[in-house]
Amino acid sequence: MKRSFHERTKAFFISMGRKNKFLRIPAIAGLAVSMLSHHIFGYFRRGSKRFACAVFILLCFIVGNSFAFPVFQEENGFVSGSETEEPAVAAIEDSDIALVGAQKVSYDEIKILDDVDVMEGYESAELHGMDQADKYLLDEILHQEVSGNDFGQAIEPKVHDAKFMMDDWKLVLINKQHPIPDDYTFTLGPIKTIKGEMQCDERIIEDLLAMMQAAYENDGIVLGICSPYRDLNWQKVLFNRKIKLYMAKGMSYMDAYALSSQTVTVPGASEHQIGLAVDMVSDTYQELDAGFAETDAGIWLKEHCSEYGFILRYPKGKEHITGIEWEPWHFRYVGKEAAGIIMEEELCLEEFWEKYL
Repeated sequence: MKRSFHERTKAFFISMGRKNKFLRIPAIAGLAVSMLSHHIFGYFRRGSKRFACAVFILLCFIVGNSFAFPVFQEENGFVSGSETEEPAVAAIEDSDIALVGAQKVSYDEIKILDDVDVMEGYESAELHGMDQADKYLLDEILHQEVSGNDFGQAIEPKVHDAKFMMDDWKLVLINKQHPIPDDYTFTLGPIKTIKGEMQCDERIIEDLLAMMQAAYENDGIVLGICSPYRDLNWQKVLFNRKIKLYMAKGMSYMDAYALSSQTVTVPGASEHQIGLAVDMVSDTYQELDAGFAETDAGIWLKEHCSEYGFILRYPKGKEHITGIEWEPWHFRYVGKEAAGIIMEEELCLEEFWEKYL
């Protein structure tokens, strides 16, 4: 019977050790290596299917990761750096934004841009249909007499008896986490001015003008309206322009996006787009900045806006909840009952929803 290779090798080393005592140690070492190799080979041969499956799974894992992590590919030489950048560039081509090399930029050195800074350099043709950014004072609103009009009067809300519904149009919650619902509908109404028309939800016009009239008649404060309704295109212009300007200062796209979203709401998530928000100014102060809070107009609005159904939408100290910086000029209509609770309890709209809806 023919012996196997392993048996012949084993016999060879045993014979070598027996014939010469000086070769016993090498013979034992050779015999050990021979037996170990035989067992390893036999193990792989008997488990070939298991090892084939393991290799297949490993290959699938490598291929899957090569598609999922382009940065991993670049670091290991699978693709070039230019190939990994193409998807990011393509994703923002439509918004007319170009990526720049990210640099380490101190936020303290970055000036927070307002809408005026953002719109500098635009030609009038580019702003066609976007003149809602103009500011109109009380005496420039044609159908608003300085005195004598009988607009809706301030009502002391019965906050303890109020019941609120989540589907109430006045209380719709719009923010980064809750964009404008696809089925949300409203009708724009005009606020006629000397220069043209502004628009907002027609259901808030009466209370808005009553608030402006009361400020003048009771305390001699001339309020003005800025940016009531903004359409989606206008919001995109503001947002994308601000991102580009921050990137020009050396910020990465993601950092510029994050900072821009603190001062301009993300398109599709702005209360201006549903006509329920207005930016307020006065004849003595027409800047949309923190200084407005110290003016007579800013103080009056904070104290009396709820009487006409408005709230200070982005109050100081609530930035971690609203996701928007303090804006003492930005007022939102929620109805007189809800406004009384929100302003009295110093809530933001998000907190009101959590507590009362």
